[in-house]
Amino acid sequence: MAKDFYEILGVSKSASQDEIKRSFRKLAHEVHPDKAGSDQKKRVESEAKFKEINQAYQVLSDSDKRQKYDQFGSSYEQAGGAGPFGSAQGGFNWQDFASQYGGGGGGNPFGSAQGGFDFGDLGDVFGDMFGFGGGRGRGRKQSNRGQDLEARLKIDFREAVFGVEKEVELYRNIACSHCNGSGAEPGSKIDTCATCGGKGQVTSVQRTILGNFQTRAVCPDCSGEGKRAEKKCSKCHGQGRAKELQKIKVKVPAGIDNGQTIKISGQGDAGAKGASAGDLYLHMIVNEDREFRREGDNILSKMEVPFSVLALGGKIKVKTLEEEVTLKIPAGTRSGQVFSIRGQGVPRLKHWGRGDQLVEVNLATPDKLTKRQKELLEELGKEGM
Repeated sequence: MAKDFYEILGVSKSASQDEIKRSFRKLAHEVHPDKAGSDQKKRVESEAKFKEINQAYQVLSDSDKRQKYDQFGSSYEQAGGAGPFGSAQGGFNWQDFASQYGGGGGGNPFGSAQGGFDFGDLGDVFGDMFGFGGGRGRGRKQSNRGQDLEARLKIDFREAVFGVEKEVELYRNIACSHCNGSGAEPGSKIDTCATCGGKGQVTSVQRTILGNFQTRAVCPDCSGEGKRAEKKCSKCHGQGRAKELQKIKVKVPAGIDNGQTIKISGQGDAGAKGASAGDLYLHMIVNEDREFRREGDNILSKMEVPFSVLALGGKIKVKTLEEEVTLKIPAGTRSGQVFSIRGQGVPRLKHWGRGDQLVEVNLATPDKLTKRQKELLEELGKEGM
């Protein structure tokens, strides 16, 4: 019975090329034989399924072959004898396919007249799994991008609450000042790279359990530039960057907390030969405060209050991070009770508004008493207080 390529890829007959491509990539990742591990039975099953979905994709992703498949249906496999799917009987022989089309044999129905089989999206799948450069869009920018850097920044409690601008010293790669990041000695001749012929990529054949695959990778001699300087920069030795001690101004946002991280884009190591720079990640260390403690967006503080105020009620002055405010204490307040002062907490990071200040009032016990105070307390004791 002839195979239904649309059913194999799980798409409808009206599916667009993007839908076919997405479905293929998803299935190829799911059924790749290497995911079967050491289970030989599962590995054999995975190989068979992998061959099947690749077979379907090679037809449906090509508009001419898809049109013929749609027109002739099941008879397309037998059309023209040993057609694009294998033998005259329609059987798909993966070894023949790999050796003929992966190894550069002539008459390749899927590739060029020279037989160079370009796996395209399949190369992307293998590139993700095995780490070799078969995919598209994996060029010089990614390979030469500068490294991300990490550093710690210590700030005070109030600086974390209200935000602050700090200066951070980093020993990092920056664009070479001698060659302006080109990697070439000023005045030297720039030639086309002989290794890649100016393409910035080199082609190689990778042997896998599924056959030989033609892959592309960034040229090792020109790092994807396609050109080489006759003489490398004497300062950076052709890298286009050099390490220097740098001072960077950093704006710490209001509301940052201990242990949180700030990402500063483009402030990591400079990329090689003009490629994009990495990012800087600053891990915040916030010093403790002697009077205040933080809990989320709220500020916690404690106040000692005379017994007379707790018992009779009254007003007390409370310190906040910015000013002194008046707090009303109702009569009969117990020691340890907590009062909230709205809007005197920490600014909410990436949100509007501020938290509150939570004030715990405790009974103030004097170390020394005057004679009159002792007499009054003795009288209160007699009254049962």
